[in-house]
Amino acid sequence: MQRQRSGLSLGRIGGLVGLMSCAATAAAGQTVTRAQVEARLPALEALARNAVEAGEVPGLAVAVVLGDETVFVKGFGLRERGRPETVDADTVFQIASLSKPVTATVVAALVGAGIAGWDGAVADLDPTFRLQDPYPAAQVTVRDFLTHRSGLPGGAGNDLEAIGYGQSAILRRLRLVPPSSSFRAGYSYSNFGFTEGAVAAARPTGKTWEAVARERLFDPLGMAATTTTHAGFLSRANRAALHVRIGDAWTARVKRDADAQAPAGGVSSTVRDLARWVRLELGEGRFEGRPVVAAAALAETHAPLTARGRNPVTGAASFYGLGWNVEFGRHGLVWGHAGAFSVGAQTLVSLHPGAKLGIVVLTNAFPSGVPEGLADSLMDLVFDGRVGRDWMKDWGDAYRGLFGPAIAATRAAYAAPPTPATAALPLAAYAGRYANAYVGPAVVAEAQGALTLTLGPDGARIYPLRHFDRDLFLYYPDAETPDLPSLVRFAVGSAGQAETVTLEPLDASGLGTLAREKE
Repeated sequence: MQRQRSGLSLGRIGGLVGLMSCAATAAAGQTVTRAQVEARLPALEALARNAVEAGEVPGLAVAVVLGDETVFVKGFGLRERGRPETVDADTVFQIASLSKPVTATVVAALVGAGIAGWDGAVADLDPTFRLQDPYPAAQVTVRDFLTHRSGLPGGAGNDLEAIGYGQSAILRRLRLVPPSSSFRAGYSYSNFGFTEGAVAAARPTGKTWEAVARERLFDPLGMAATTTTHAGFLSRANRAALHVRIGDAWTARVKRDADAQAPAGGVSSTVRDLARWVRLELGEGRFEGRPVVAAAALAETHAPLTARGRNPVTGAASFYGLGWNVEFGRHGLVWGHAGAFSVGAQTLVSLHPGAKLGIVVLTNAFPSGVPEGLADSLMDLVFDGRVGRDWMKDWGDAYRGLFGPAIAATRAAYAAPPTPATAALPLAAYAGRYANAYVGPAVVAEAQGALTLTLGPDGARIYPLRHFDRDLFLYYPDAETPDLPSLVRFAVGSAGQAETVTLEPLDASGLGTLAREKE
């Protein structure tokens, strides 16, 4: 999960989604009856309907599971604001980082079948992959990547995806990224580290990730509307658009193709399908009485392996397992995960294994407090008989606080050039071809008295540059916030010509400086 193109926040959503995934939890072994849950479903439905009517999100879908039964499944609101089609239980949503626990289940199926191992070395499974340092490159395992403890920085690869690179090119370039921590010594939520762990586990099959996921999970559970490809999502007529808030209104402004990080964020599905997956999880690998995933392999995904402190909204002690958040909160143990695309999706799964109770919430907007708010409200109702606080407001404030201050500070910093500003050199001094091994080629071109910046494979992204001060220019790479500037810095040599250019959104790991290529 990630913000699309702003250097402000690559990884910040992912980190918070990782930490803010679940709160209300069932005490271990606590019994919950169907009648007890069904008595609270009208209140849940009213909360969901009110969220849509209040404009918290354009549309959402909810499923509640108890044991091996789906006891509630329903859609609310609109698939796309401004159009009449409504959300139902079979509307397909892009589920963002909720893909991670789904992927962990697929990998568990491979582990249970003896095709891969949690502690299998990625260097053996995928000899083409490398990390920068030789020791972790040789030792890193599937488990390391699915628990985000490889040392790879969280934003690594997200920046390349934003300028159009595909999965293989991004994974190949990760060998250039300096580690953010010692191997296995720190937690850093990494979409592309997670992706590599999953595709490495599937590599011995000789099949695509989509084929493996379908064979090992989607088909056995009858999840016919679920896919890991963007093309599969687009093939569904009943699908939800992504929405961001422009002014006071939700707008379906941006598309999101997450194929590059399919295992980490590329799944699309319906609440009806995901409820079937939740039944498998609560059934310890069995679905409708049939074994689908080996219980021991699946159980490992739910073990708390990496400590991440306290949940900032609920205060629950929070850990990461294999693609799952594991928390110990006011009602006991919970497994869960949230997902978000800052271009307009927010999702949640929250499972309470002691009570065999789970909820899935899918929405078509970001940011809001609706997924966590509905989940926490339901669990308060089921376990406490009443909602203890305004969860939607508290979660909404937390998510909205992700970017607001940083965005405001960036806008203020670049709102006007310094006084007095220094004029640019003749634009020809900056124009030329630049490159480095991580970003690849960049072309700065002069046309009609202005500069443009072209990035990505085959010139996938073209941005106008606006002069700010002397050798500093601004560009606007974020599709969601088109008025949010990012900095381009040229370093001019003694000959009066730029020798390097540094692109702020691509420099989080110090790899955003490109050298001029010789003519």
